[in-house]
Amino acid sequence: MSQTAKLLIDSKCSLGEGPIWHPGRQELFFFDINEETLFAVTATGEITNQWLFNEIVAAAAIVDDNTLVLATETGLKGFDIATGGIASIVGIEASNGLTRTNDSRVHPSGAFWIGTMGKAEDAPSGAVYHYRDGTLSTLKTAISIPNATCFSPDGTIAYWTDTPTRQIMQCATDPATGMPIGEWTLFADVSNHRGYPDGAVVDSQGYLWNARWGGSCVVRHAPDGSIDRIIEVPVSQVTCPAFGGPDLKTLFITTASKNLSAEQLTAEKTAGGLFALDVDVAGQAETPIQL
Repeated sequence: MSQTAKLLIDSKCSLGEGPIWHPGRQELFFFDINEETLFAVTATGEITNQWLFNEIVAAAAIVDDNTLVLATETGLKGFDIATGGIASIVGIEASNGLTRTNDSRVHPSGAFWIGTMGKAEDAPSGAVYHYRDGTLSTLKTAISIPNATCFSPDGTIAYWTDTPTRQIMQCATDPATGMPIGEWTLFADVSNHRGYPDGAVVDSQGYLWNARWGGSCVVRHAPDGSIDRIIEVPVSQVTCPAFGGPDLKTLFITTASKNLSAEQLTAEKTAGGLFALDVDVAGQAETPIQL
């Protein structure tokens, strides 16, 4: 099956990323990492708010209808949606000016998995952390570009990739804590397919939807890793999918314009836009973070 996503907002993000649907607010939150900006939009494409920060923000977790936790380049911070107020929760590589946060997601247990990477993208200087109930633990080190962090609906499997490897990995996790309890094994090798594995999300049926950087698509993988369907996106740098809308059957897709040549930007006039497509399967509601 092949479908094509349509432009919802011509947001012109340098690096659109981190989309999550907030069911209590019926809004999608997503970031332009390079421009240090957070957007809030409705399912129909109305921008309801946007915030500019003085540091990189890459991902968010839901606390309640009024508060998010932001994964910033210096750590996790509580964010009051109404006032824009920020409060530090825990530092993450706060003294390292060469790294920043990247792809991150909340496990069904309420644990927040947070990825970091080098700002220059030229060395394996990143890591993956686990935060739950006030405790921060390190899961992985020497990572280049952490991506595709997502989880099975029952919380027993974690998926993840270090993008340059072009391999999506999987690991058994404790459904009560979100901690890995097994070895990482190969889920899908995409080295002979389109682009590089970027952000991902798992739907309610346990299928993984993976954005392909440089591949102009989102690929739905079955639980055995095989390709089930491909969603075409009319720009090359596809970064992350998210399910949203009242029935969680709208697939939102962020994209990026960074590093495109003048010729590519002419050909991809909507690069950096937010795209959307109605699909026949529902996603999972985001689990609030367990602070």
